[in-house]
This record gives sequence, structure tokens and C-alpha cells, in this order.
Amino acid sequence: MSGLFIGIDVGGTNLKAGAVDGAGRLLAAVRRPLDFRGTEAFADDLADLARAALSAAGAAPGDGAGVGIGLPGAVSGGEVLYTTNIPLERTDLAALFRRRLDLPVLLGNDADCAAVGEYLRGAGRGCRDFVAVTLGTGLGGGIILDGRLRGGEASSEAGHLVTHVGGLPCPCGRRGCWEQYASATALIRQTKAAMAAHPESLLHACAAENGTVDGRTPFQAAEAGDETALAVCRQYVEELAEGTASLINLLRPEAVAFGGGVAAAPEQLLLEPLRRRVGELCFSRHGGRTTRILRAELGNDAGIIGAALLGRVTST
Repeated sequence: MSGLFIGIDVGGTNLKAGAVDGAGRLLAAVRRPLDFRGTEAFADDLADLARAALSAAGAAPGDGAGVGIGLPGAVSGGEVLYTTNIPLERTDLAALFRRRLDLPVLLGNDADCAAVGEYLRGAGRGCRDFVAVTLGTGLGGGIILDGRLRGGEASSEAGHLVTHVGGLPCPCGRRGCWEQYASATALIRQTKAAMAAHPESLLHACAAENGTVDGRTPFQAAEAGDETALAVCRQYVEELAEGTASLINLLRPEAVAFGGGVAAAPEQLLLEPLRRRVGELCFSRHGGRTTRILRAELGNDAGIIGAALLGRVTST
């Protein structure tokens, strides 16, 4: 077996890697906990994980055609400029990796990798201009224009569009950033505030059933007709729509796809009202290209597949 590409997704708590064939199919995937013990040990772990992914696909290390690594932070060429959850800064990670496994290496931002995966194998198939937004602990966005990824040093930070001037403080140093209102973390905060104000709400029973308040909680209670939960969902859609409309007005893509756990919410509570509200806010209501709003299709595999296939949408 030859010509397999390895995609590695560096998450907040886990490392995931997969072997992807030339058609973009994920053949096998492996994972292990992230245990950062320094840059050299981190490079060891990444190379070991790449070998394990090849082995799981029935291939040998020599069958690898290249490696892509998606990281939560900024990259330039083979260098990690900074990451948000591990202490890597101005680190030539590609060179460290190649000392352990001599394969071509590309680095990408994790949201960019998810966008590449969805563009090539998921919701963005057939598009030339495409945006993928990930609703998680933060809010990430990957942008592909005319078939090329806007990545590397020019990687986009969609979550730091300001939707509330003078609003909530953000770790980036600004106030009112979109991710402070439309990430899964923001939705959980909004849900907890509603629960505190409404002890009679079904939100409490849903949270108890799941063992925690998470991104599913308000949608579960809203499906049961709880008015407090419905109000939380409506406000969340409004927050999501504000940033989405700004992205669309700026880029005019063919499609925007939403991923992450929150995006799995029932269509009638999230994407349907989101489409209506974005349609009211977007300049396209006056004419021109209308952007489709979609649910991402690849789930947790998007980052692996996209990292493996980075070379297909970059100019390097």
C-alpha cells in the first residue's frame, strides 16, 4: 500500500491521527491523550502517532506520502508561532518531526484543517468559495477562496470579529468578540444564567439527566417546549447570525458550514432560524450570490482529513 497521507489533529486534551488515501478516504484513525513534556517529547509523540496510524491502515512507515498537522494556534511554513493550549512558540515543528519520520510535513491551524476536510470531502464539495465555522470552546473559522486556503500567517480569526462594541472581555485583548457570544462556551454560560433566573425551567432536569450543562441542554429542553430554553435558543441564534452575516457580507462565499457539538442541534431550532435571520441581515437580500448555510458533515474526522490533504489547497 503506498501513497497514504497522514493527518494529525492536536486537540486540547487528545492527539488524533489518521491515514487518508489519495481519494480523501479516512482508512484508519488512532488517538492518545495529550501529554506535553517538552518539544522533543511532543515531536516523538507525533511521529509515533503517525506510524501507528499507518500501521492501523495496514501500511508501513515507508508507505506515507506526507503528513499534515493541525494545531490550535498560528503557524508559518513549518514553524509554530504560538499555540493556545501547549507551550510552543517560534518552534520549527516540521524539522523536529522530520528528524523522527522523514516525510514531507505541512502545518495548519486546526480550524483551517477542518475547513479543508469539509471543502474536499464534506459539506463544501463542489464549492470554490467556502467557509467552515466550528462552534466549540472557542469559535474558529476556516476560509477557502477560489479553491485556495487562506491559511498560514494569513489564517483567519473569525471568532474575533466584534459583534458587541464594548462587550464582554476576550482573552485576545478586545471586548465583544463573536466567540464570547456564539461559541459553545458562551451558550453554556447563557444557559446557566437562564437556569439561575428560572428554577422552574426544564433546563434543570435536562442538565441533571446529562450530568452537566452543555451545548445540548437548551435544545433538549426547547424540544420539550420549555419557554425559557426556547428564549435561550432564540438569543443564541441571534448572536450566531450577527457574526455569520458579517462573514458573508465580506466574503460572499457559496456556503458556510457549521461544525462542533452545538451544530448537531435540531434543524428547526438552529439552522432553520439561522438561515432566516442571516437572510434578513445579509446584503445579498438586495441581489447577487446567496450563501447556503449548512451543517458540517465530517464530525470529528474533519480535522484529520483536512490536515492530511492540506497540500491540495495551499500554494506551498
